[in-house]
Amino acid sequence: MMVLNANSQEPGVDPAGRKSSGGLTLNERLMLSLVRRHGGLPKAEIARMTGLSPQTASVTMRRLEDDQLLVRGERQRGRVGQPSTPLALNPDGVFALGLKVGRRSAELLLLNFVGTVRQVLREAYAWPSPEGIARFVAQGVPALTETLAPDLRGRIAGLGVAIPFELWLWGDIVGADMQAWRDTDLVHLLAEVQPYPVFVENDATAACGAELTFGQGADYPDFIYFFVGYFIGGGVVLNGTVYRGRTGNAGAVGSMPVRSPTQKWGQLINVASLFTLEQALKAAGEDPSRLWRTPDDWDDLGSVLDAWIAMAADNLAQAIAAACSVIDFSAAILDGAFPVAVRERLVAATRAAMGRLDLQGIVAPQIVEGTAGSMARAIGGASLPLFDSYLLDPKVTLKEPVR
Repeated sequence: MMVLNANSQEPGVDPAGRKSSGGLTLNERLMLSLVRRHGGLPKAEIARMTGLSPQTASVTMRRLEDDQLLVRGERQRGRVGQPSTPLALNPDGVFALGLKVGRRSAELLLLNFVGTVRQVLREAYAWPSPEGIARFVAQGVPALTETLAPDLRGRIAGLGVAIPFELWLWGDIVGADMQAWRDTDLVHLLAEVQPYPVFVENDATAACGAELTFGQGADYPDFIYFFVGYFIGGGVVLNGTVYRGRTGNAGAVGSMPVRSPTQKWGQLINVASLFTLEQALKAAGEDPSRLWRTPDDWDDLGSVLDAWIAMAADNLAQAIAAACSVIDFSAAILDGAFPVAVRERLVAATRAAMGRLDLQGIVAPQIVEGTAGSMARAIGGASLPLFDSYLLDPKVTLKEPVR
């Protein structure tokens, strides 16, 4: 992950260990992460889980309340001992901006502290250009921030960007010369057109992180994730954290070899990506631009969509079986930039295709739907500044207590 802080001056640290710029101590971030993970916890439970003394935990939690990062829930009665009051993340405690740069469209959204999308802007194009993305962000950031009350606008943690790495390599398929991206420093480009720190992550990895943080990922400590965009991508989650691998290329599911009914070998990216649906629509005389202009309305795509779902499901099943022969994943989570009804059909078809494979020696994982849909990449981008300044990686909350 790359990061550039808008304020280049290194923040100081006060005697309590808190950064003078408003950054949090490790214990404060750990408490916020535990509260986020469990949805709300009383002070006594937080003290027990962190290993801190009740007094230290109480003082720290009170400070987080004073900073409006935590809010009190309703008092819980009917249990043994004194009634307890759970503390939860304040949805308006922190906000973040998330940008998805896709090959056919861009999204810019405003996310609150609990992962709810407050506002979203979209723009479709024939292909992305650095100048066009900078213009979209320069116009979109003020439009989104102005939807917040004036006293909340100072609580925006940063702008997180989800973008395919080495975007220029795919210009031939998109039908454009995108070599300008090769020499573009996106972090600095966007830092010049808006005032917030900029963070950048691979788009599929960001989508996987969004599912882990705000979706069903917490229910599965190990899963393989597929996101069907213009090109299919994905991620690997092990022990509750995104695994990036030695070179950062873990989860490059588009490169997985699969075999067609004609016994020809190829890669998953060529048979389970939306560009293949785009090509099929063109061949049928249909306008494929609706896939990017109106991503929630595919009701009349008919037999072209039916054939694409069948082909994608057959090959996704092969990819899932291959992945589970290496790592015993408990789940395969499927999501994509398409309507919920299409996601439901694709998941059902993939489950059926798994049933037709020889799975001897493999424990088939649960195949489940993702939750964020087309906004998964932008949500994952927005989570980057939240984790940078306020939260800890999920695996940290599962280690030994911080004392």
